[in-house]
Amino acid sequence: MSIFTFHLAEVSVISAFKTLSNPPKADDVPGLIHMECMAAMTLGSRVFSTSRVLIRQMAVFAQWENESVLDEFLEKDNFGKTLAKGWHTRLLYLRQWGKINGFVIPEDTSELDDSQAPVVAVTLARMRLFQVPRFISWGRPVEKLVRDHPGTSLALAAIRLPRTVSTFSVWKSQQEMLEMVQGHSTVPQPKRHAEAMAERDRKDFHFQFTTLRFKPIAEYGKWEGRTHIIPHLHRESL
Repeated sequence: MSIFTFHLAEVSVISAFKTLSNPPKADDVPGLIHMECMAAMTLGSRVFSTSRVLIRQMAVFAQWENESVLDEFLEKDNFGKTLAKGWHTRLLYLRQWGKINGFVIPEDTSELDDSQAPVVAVTLARMRLFQVPRFISWGRPVEKLVRDHPGTSLALAAIRLPRTVSTFSVWKSQQEMLEMVQGHSTVPQPKRHAEAMAERDRKDFHFQFTTLRFKPIAEYGKWEGRTHIIPHLHRESL
């Protein structure tokens, strides 16, 4: 069974540009199915602000054949060792909306039995460049909704220029995530996400887009001084 991971790590500016321009590929890393390397972004920040793109904060979303090859990568590969110094979570696939190239998504889908169990959501998109201004206009209110939602334990965005954008969010419970998506949260302007999705359906911002939902099974390390980011999971040491 394949496993997905999401990593956050501090890197040097040189390492960031090197990785973003030439990310690890499946042909070069045993057991790797696909990897997206991106610079982290602060959700909801102004477009032209220093907090918008955090070039020294690397966000990596990857799929592996199994946990053994992932452990090998983190222990022996130079980039893997860098990621091992940061934080990551290991994820089991639940379901997908949309489609994007690179990953091998299982055909079977499932739901969490416990609506109060934590869940992780990842979006990944390839932008239509002429739609970027429109995407930002509709997207920033949704970013603020997710960033400030009491149901999120961690939420951020990421980018790899010129076309790849992503969001990553840890939800304290599946119920809170679904309420946000459906516009039923007890927060100001709860329908921001639903309205943006309706606008995307009217005229797509992307030429590829997917939303993936996962069951987190473990987390490792710390991020910005935080551990135990995912509720009800125990941090383990590599």
